[in-house]
Amino acid sequence: MKDIRSAYFIGAGGIGMSALERYFLSRGVVVGGYDRVPCELTERLRAEGALIHYDEAVELIPEAFKNPAHTLVVYTPAVPADHKELVWFREQGFEVQKRAEVLGTLTRQMKGLCVAGTHGKTTTTAMTAHLLHESRVGCNAFLGGISKNYGTNYLVDAESPYVVIEADEFDRSFHHLRPYASVVTSADADHLDIYGTEAAYLASFRHYTSLVQPGGALIVHKGLRFEPDLQPGVRIYDYARTEGDFHAENLRIGGGRITFDFVSPLGNISGIELGVPVSINVDNSIAAMALAQIAGVGIDEIRAAMASFGGVDRRFDFKLKTDRTVFLSDYAHHPEELRQSILSVREVFNGRRLTGIFQPHLYTRTRDFYREFADSLSLLDEVLLTDIYPAREEPLPGVTSRLILDNLRAGMPKRLVRMEDLPGIVHDEDFDVLMVLGAGDLDNYVPELTDILRAKLEPNL
Repeated sequence: MKDIRSAYFIGAGGIGMSALERYFLSRGVVVGGYDRVPCELTERLRAEGALIHYDEAVELIPEAFKNPAHTLVVYTPAVPADHKELVWFREQGFEVQKRAEVLGTLTRQMKGLCVAGTHGKTTTTAMTAHLLHESRVGCNAFLGGISKNYGTNYLVDAESPYVVIEADEFDRSFHHLRPYASVVTSADADHLDIYGTEAAYLASFRHYTSLVQPGGALIVHKGLRFEPDLQPGVRIYDYARTEGDFHAENLRIGGGRITFDFVSPLGNISGIELGVPVSINVDNSIAAMALAQIAGVGIDEIRAAMASFGGVDRRFDFKLKTDRTVFLSDYAHHPEELRQSILSVREVFNGRRLTGIFQPHLYTRTRDFYREFADSLSLLDEVLLTDIYPAREEPLPGVTSRLILDNLRAGMPKRLVRMEDLPGIVHDEDFDVLMVLGAGDLDNYVPELTDILRAKLEPNL
């Protein structure tokens, strides 16, 4: 990639794509691209120097990107194959790669510390990057969310041999990676529109484990339903909250704090305190600390960095936390993610009334898992459901949010709501602990809802 002078991104506003854009910008490469609509992320990239436009038209591609000899074209799998600009670049003989292929190249040039899994991977990746960045080891990092510690999804350290990468299973993207060490947090069936069956999904994870380089390490959460396929010389460890090669002891949860002692074959660490105290982060932190130890981060460095970890936007993202009202946003969009998210919040705020506003993500995921979604959401005290966020999909006959609503726990308060009505609902009604859940555009309402709740609290603040 050293000969690339310009890089053009189709789907430039994606969280994973933007990290690569920042990588190329940091190397002095001319960066541009297309996305359907402007958003905060694309506007920030434009301010950083990226040439991004929002109309699908070949004539809008700047001249800087029209020389196939030194231009790399990167696209996301969510872009349709008949996208006009993508078709033109291919017809003109440009080098065209998926985002994951570019990341795969980086794992061949550096030591890749990769985090895979149906859920937990974004937070665990961000934790791992923070642990290394705050240590003498350092790292480069491509995150699947915006780190609250750094305000970005990309970290650079030219002196470090390590690159931290979120390994995405969608479209089998993680098969392009060649990790030095990897965590697998979970393997609950998802993306069945791509894989077809749970067996195929699990087989994809098994193949991923075969890509860990000889001399490296694989760290898997206990209870995964596939057998890793390891190359010779790969060390394998397991982990869980209270058992496994890596685990926690003396776990204490309460009063808005979580502390424990980290048990590790590479050296125990006492007095760990989580900077983001939700119980699912116990598991995430165990995995991140294991990767950090493998990379050579010291005991005192790990202890200090875990306490200072600020989290990731939209992952247990607390907007208000008072005795009267708690408000947070979480990206959970898979039934197991929802279950873990709700249980984690309930454990920290035991005895308080929990309300969730959930926006289902994708018609196919809703079709395949509406019963499981209902089971997880039934752990709440009250549920508000919005319409499905379609993302890349067209509607499916008979697939609506009502499938979930009709399967929620009998007798619990539940209703379908329009997103545009949410500000009025939050203004007029009282909520104890309110969670906004989902991976769609419902999060766009969070700033307004935060302002409404804060205004209601002001006399007591």
